[in-house]
Amino acid sequence: MFTDPRLTALSHGILTGGIALIAVLLFFCIVRSIRGPRIADRILSINMGGTMIITAIVFMSGIQEETSLIDIGLLYAMISFLAVVVFSRIYRGEFLSLKDRKRKEMEAQEHRATEEGLHDDGDD
Repeated sequence: MFTDPRLTALSHGILTGGIALIAVLLFFCIVRSIRGPRIADRILSINMGGTMIITAIVFMSGIQEETSLIDIGLLYAMISFLAVVVFSRIYRGEFLSLKDRKRKEMEAQEHRATEEGLHDDGDD
């Protein structure tokens, strides 16, 4: 990468430190994806973890001076993007079905209340 061996050693050290930092932050992403508390938090942490893995692959490409690893990082970016889109679609479908179920329950409760004469029609 560099002609001066000191600069090469320095860049390798910086990139290795970056990979170590990414590994620690990836651990926190995994914890967030397990703990939640909401599905949106989990999807976001999975997306962030994928981005960190892509960055680590690019850093490894710099350390090993192997440009083919960048292609692998780009391929992983496409797969990660598709995974987040699929997770979001699944979450949206679950959210809409839950919302529809709650609406139907409320309509059924109003219907029962009307049948029992407990509902105020404003006819007084």
